[in-house]
Amino acid sequence: MTLHSLDLRTTGQFPALLLDYLDQKPALESFYSIYPTLENAKEAIISKQNFDIEKRKTLVDVLEKQYTGLPYLPDFSILLKENTFTVTTGHQLNIFTGPLYIIYKIVTTVKLARALKEAYPEYNFVPIYWMATEDHDFEEIATFHLFGQTHKWTGEHKGAVGRLNPKELESILKQLPDKPMLFAKAYLENTTLADAVRCYMHELFGKQGLITLDADHADLKRHFLPIIKEELTDSVSEKLVTETTGKLNALGYHTPLHAREINLFYLADGLRERITRDGDNFQVLNTDITFTKSEILDLASKNPEFFSPNVVLRPLYEEVILPNLAYIGGPSEVPYWMQLKGVFEHFNVPFPMLMPRNFALYINHLQGKKVEKLKINYKDLFLDEVALRKTFVERNTQHILSLEDQKNAFNEIFEAILNKATAVDQTMHGAVKAEQTRLLNSLKHLEKRIIKAEERNHESEITQLISLKNKLFPNGIAQERYDNLLNFYINDPQFIEKLFDLFDPLDFRYNVLVEDK
Repeated sequence: MTLHSLDLRTTGQFPALLLDYLDQKPALESFYSIYPTLENAKEAIISKQNFDIEKRKTLVDVLEKQYTGLPYLPDFSILLKENTFTVTTGHQLNIFTGPLYIIYKIVTTVKLARALKEAYPEYNFVPIYWMATEDHDFEEIATFHLFGQTHKWTGEHKGAVGRLNPKELESILKQLPDKPMLFAKAYLENTTLADAVRCYMHELFGKQGLITLDADHADLKRHFLPIIKEELTDSVSEKLVTETTGKLNALGYHTPLHAREINLFYLADGLRERITRDGDNFQVLNTDITFTKSEILDLASKNPEFFSPNVVLRPLYEEVILPNLAYIGGPSEVPYWMQLKGVFEHFNVPFPMLMPRNFALYINHLQGKKVEKLKINYKDLFLDEVALRKTFVERNTQHILSLEDQKNAFNEIFEAILNKATAVDQTMHGAVKAEQTRLLNSLKHLEKRIIKAEERNHESEITQLISLKNKLFPNGIAQERYDNLLNFYINDPQFIEKLFDLFDPLDFRYNVLVEDK
């Protein structure tokens, strides 16, 4: 594959907060800690160099248990060393890996660990995939798109998705054109979705050094216990996030995150529901479960695994239990982490470097030939259909389609008419302006008709162009957010290796990957 890089702003795909962060706008400096560069990584290392050895021991013990039965196990003992750090990405447990960008996240994370090792050979860097096993939004993980078809895991499912039975996916496996043994083994030989995802991620990325972590574990939660208790009693996160959000909103940014009074769920088999408070009484929503203040704090002390952080506290939980230097996230994740800076400061937890994952559009050989034939730029493909048609016609016409010169001349004439008319009667101003607007609208309508006529002269090429656009942006959605890995992996088992060859985790541009053959 050949790599072509586009500025993120030219794609129209990204929020202003992310773009301005990457441009290092001074107004945003207080919302993050360390801007992600290899040079700045040294500062992140220093901030984590005294990471608690007991947390390291717990992490290794949990990982060794979770990886039992898998082949070619990683050397988890490296995480016990004080010169070992992690870089992390996370995501929901979408079936069959879900949208392609989840793979991009992981490749970015592994490549960052490699880049850091090359820059700082005296340290060790371990890439971590944090499975969102405690998430309970089944609908968000239950579909994937393959070769133009949508496959859906059906049924009623409640509670943490990581605890679901993956054997239910056998019916989908039977529908696939080339039964991928990778997923058949993972889903049919494991009893929980968390174990199944670990199984296939280990198969895909284990030899690249990736470690897959399920943080739904009592021993890990115990290190988070002080924060759990303070969140229950003082609702500190809501105040801090609201304050930070207000500052970002005042700067004109949209913020994706909303904090609640208590940012914890009650977690049990088949159940993950919000905890609310009324004075010193606590209620688990949609249940009959209630606690007094002393009862819920006692439960937290004895069974911290019953408490699950929501999106506000999950990043903090991650940074408490991992010797982590960087978080690699998507275009919404990086902005919502920026809303959490005050929470990290309150709990005296180092804030990691925030990095966007690699973004990519894959163009196969035939599609690449079509791009060449139509003589379009790769950035044109990100335009909406109307703009794409207009751009193509303007670039390929032999005629001047714009009536801009005529409209300017028309306006000059009407200015003269206006001067004459108002010199006679000031009340003529409105009538002249109204006539000017009416006639200008007529010119605009004629201009559109001229462009439409020229479009008909290029009807064949435009049809090909829109067809190409629809294949690369299925249902109007970016390819990486819609298509599944198997769309590419089945026909090219080297697809992931090619991503490793081309992705640069510290190049914050959009990657257009064009197949060469």
